[in-house]
Amino acid sequence: MAVFASKLGAPETPRLLAGNDWLCVEMAPPRAGVTHVGADGSSRQVAPAGCPNGLCVDGRGNIWVADTVPPALLKVQMDGSSDTMLTGGDAGPFLLPNDLCFSSSGLLYMTDSGMLMADWVVDGAPRPDWKSAPFDGKLWEIDLDAQTARALDRGLRFANGIAFGPDGRLYVNEMISGEVFAYDVTDGRVTGSRTRFANVLSSDWQGGFRGPDGMCFSTDGRLWCSVYGEGVIAVVSPDGEVLDRLKTQGSAPTNVAFGPDGERRIYITEHELGQIETLEVDAHAYPLFAGQTK
Repeated sequence: MAVFASKLGAPETPRLLAGNDWLCVEMAPPRAGVTHVGADGSSRQVAPAGCPNGLCVDGRGNIWVADTVPPALLKVQMDGSSDTMLTGGDAGPFLLPNDLCFSSSGLLYMTDSGMLMADWVVDGAPRPDWKSAPFDGKLWEIDLDAQTARALDRGLRFANGIAFGPDGRLYVNEMISGEVFAYDVTDGRVTGSRTRFANVLSSDWQGGFRGPDGMCFSTDGRLWCSVYGEGVIAVVSPDGEVLDRLKTQGSAPTNVAFGPDGERRIYITEHELGQIETLEVDAHAYPLFAGQTK
């Protein structure tokens, strides 16, 4: 385990750019916003935001950000300009936009944890009744051209990480229960209801709040899922078995992504220590879809 970038404020969602540079978000002030991290680990702010969580980049270079305060989908440019694109959809306003990914058809899928940030975080920590809190987590399907959002699923207990797998299905995790669910996809659009795929929580856990956060896939179908609180990346087989738990330096990994082709290395954003950590692995990245390109 090595440190790639440090002195970040609650980083989340590492995304690789051309030239081996990175984007991530910093959730904590004074630099809450979208951050550019150079190949040498140096960082600078691209654009401020309230308390951003997930991000992804489309084929036109637009940066799409799930901001939590106030809840919104933002469109950000590398020159620092930012526009609020959506604040809700057919099932009401966004509550806690969390993570984002594009499908092969260019649709944007977003998890919403299902509770306003002000109701979730109390005195800097998850509310004391986090195990039984009334979440209405959702999976949103967003058509950027039409600027519409449709809720495909709801009632999730803190919907969080999201990723498409090599099998063509969309995967979403639920932080409170530790469950990872899969949705069937046809022609780049979710067409099925959720089915259980795996649970990534350790059965002998004696600590406090923990749960799955951001995740990604390797080409061999393994799921790499950060488990916040437990301080591990859970490696899950294509049939849902947890194969390994890779320790991180801090206790609060928030997301994970593969580095450039040929590296066989994962990059992990870590909340507690404010850094991006790297770890050599025996896998190659399953590539992300780029969304709109024209």
